[in-house]
Amino acid sequence: MLCTRLTNARFLTMDPGRPVARDLGIWRGRIVGLDEAVTSLPAREVIDLQGATVLPGFIDAHVHLAWTGFKENTPSIAGRTRIDDVLAVVEEAVTRKGAPGAWVSIAGYDQRALGRHLTAAELDKVSHGHKVFVMHDSGHGCVVNSAVLDLLPADTPHDNGFLAEGAMGAARALRLPHSQEDLAEAIGRAARTCLAEGVTACAEAGIGGTLLGHSPVELGAYQLAREKGLLPLRVQLMVSADRLHPVAAHEADGIPRALDLGLRTGFGDDRLSLGALKIFTDGGMMARTAALSSPYEGLDGTGQLQDDPHVLADTIVDGHLAGWQLAVHAIGDRAADIALDALERAQRLRPRPAARHRIEHAGLIRPDQLPRFARLGISAVVQPNFLRYFGDDYAAIMGEERAPWLYRGRAFLDHGITLVGSSDRPVTDGSPLRAVQFMVERAAESGQVIGPAEGVTVDEALHAYTVAGAFACHWEDSLGSLSPGKLADLVVLGDDPRRVDTSRIGDIEVVATYVDGRATEKTTP
Repeated sequence: MLCTRLTNARFLTMDPGRPVARDLGIWRGRIVGLDEAVTSLPAREVIDLQGATVLPGFIDAHVHLAWTGFKENTPSIAGRTRIDDVLAVVEEAVTRKGAPGAWVSIAGYDQRALGRHLTAAELDKVSHGHKVFVMHDSGHGCVVNSAVLDLLPADTPHDNGFLAEGAMGAARALRLPHSQEDLAEAIGRAARTCLAEGVTACAEAGIGGTLLGHSPVELGAYQLAREKGLLPLRVQLMVSADRLHPVAAHEADGIPRALDLGLRTGFGDDRLSLGALKIFTDGGMMARTAALSSPYEGLDGTGQLQDDPHVLADTIVDGHLAGWQLAVHAIGDRAADIALDALERAQRLRPRPAARHRIEHAGLIRPDQLPRFARLGISAVVQPNFLRYFGDDYAAIMGEERAPWLYRGRAFLDHGITLVGSSDRPVTDGSPLRAVQFMVERAAESGQVIGPAEGVTVDEALHAYTVAGAFACHWEDSLGSLSPGKLADLVVLGDDPRRVDTSRIGDIEVVATYVDGRATEKTTP
């Protein structure tokens, strides 16, 4: 007897052997068959989906759950365009904090909306003895007041209180880690938001590290969230590379640096597991710290690397030698050069064709870099919604020649490179459907079309958020398509993305989300 049979739906299975079905049978959380294989079988529960469209649950291959959850409960200056209005929000948050000396966090900072960066001196006027930390939306910078600057080493680089990359990490390190209880609650909030948008599995892009980590025992917070029933979707955890340390392993193992006990990619189960080793090579375009091979349009700077190129390359090689899948953050083309060179060296030293190394973001990839991606078997994990919401700015700072290379789609596919969809939530909107729409249209919110030749089909965009996401996370045996034997994770939609006008894809209703064959609690996105 089936546990559940879902009927009267249009199942877009993403399985080329059986692309469309009408009925789907579930037993103990797995798909056991489609159509004639299950239609006549008895079931404890038969659910009529009334003609809805059903897809495999979306996979967000690059997200920050804890950061998302904390940001939802943090005072925000998003949308403010006047310095005085921003300072008023900061002062209100400071006033609510109570005793002087406490830390006050502010979210939603983007200097582009203000025309310039805030300064420490401006924050000092409204700090009233508190330590103020204003997080940049990109996650690659912050503005702090003098009370924070005074605690940092004198040689910490900053621009009137704006701290970028490693300098921001130094400021974050001044604060006590979040408790596992607080982390678990934040993770749960973000997970519910993901489910409401049809995401049933995701890869958390960097725990425990200086730049975006929240605790040296952050993995334990995810275990706690699971134990408390706060983790209703599947999560794969990327570990920040600065957690690696030298180990005295046997010389035959060839492992120069590792996590304790040799933990690496693959440890865990289908609900919570270790994924890739996250390695940051550069910053972000919003903060103008993505490392480019030539200057930003209208600016002198070319961004910045997170460390000396040789140090970055050695970390990539060491991670490969220790058996990790690697997720290398490289937004600018100069950073991508470093990543490609290091990955090529790593594979030469110890060939691992099935490692499935990934480049996260791949925001600006030159034509000459595409064949190297393909030759090395690297997946490109992109964030289409970056250009949907920031495309006008990004196109302007890249200039006419480079703008068509931004967050590519078609070129990756034409070179045989696995194109993987993701959000980088909470940096921008996490909706897979809105991202799918952009991947086809390549249109920013203003209507400007950016790199139209990089547009893909609706089927290819859906593939990036299902089959390709599963492949990038080594989940292809259990997720990514609605095939017999796979886990019954699926999303029920109010319309068929392949049949509506492209401009409507992002507005399709997520009617229900199923994990392990059970409908999750409906939450408004």
